Amino acid sequence: MTAKDCIIGRRSIRKFKPNAIDHSVLEELVATASYAPSWKHTQITRYIAVEGSLKDQIAKEACDAYPHNGDIINSAPVLMVVSVIKNRSGFERDGSYSTPRKDGWQMYDAGVASQTFCLAAYDKGIGSVILGIFDSEKVASILGVPEDRDVIALIPIGYPDEAPVAPRRKPVEDLLSYK
Repeated sequence: MTAKDCIIGRRSIRKFKPNAIDHSVLEELVATASYAPSWKHTQITRYIAVEGSLKDQIAKEACDAYPHNGDIINSAPVLMVVSVIKNRSGFERDGSYSTPRKDGWQMYDAGVASQTFCLAAYDKGIGSVILGIFDSEKVASILGVPEDRDVIALIPIGYPDEAPVAPRRKPVEDLLSYK
């Protein structure tokens, strides 16, 4: 599969088969995602693979703002919780901000890492969807995430039990301008 095939073919999957994902496959996905670029090569993104009762607890207790996300999590055999180490991305060694974007760079790093993870999963036949509506503090509490980290995204993953078609894309003329 070419990179272009992977980018064009990947879809957000919200229904999964119950088949377990071998931990060696999860480790391979994270190893691949570790090649995502990051601010000054800080590599702040961390992953927690959640299965079983803790996954179910997150689906039940941390998705009140959008309960359908809890249904998606329940459908997936694994929930990847994406977190970042605080106060590194976008900062100088003395703790000052490097740019006017301040600590916003950690979201870029987490976003690039999350998409890289999802593309690596797709290449292995594993579906994924990046969820952003959830109670991050509740997830952190349930999992005992250290104080120096922020939970950024939830990525339910599993073998797809649906094959959504590609949504219509805007034409290049709407997306690109020249000066």
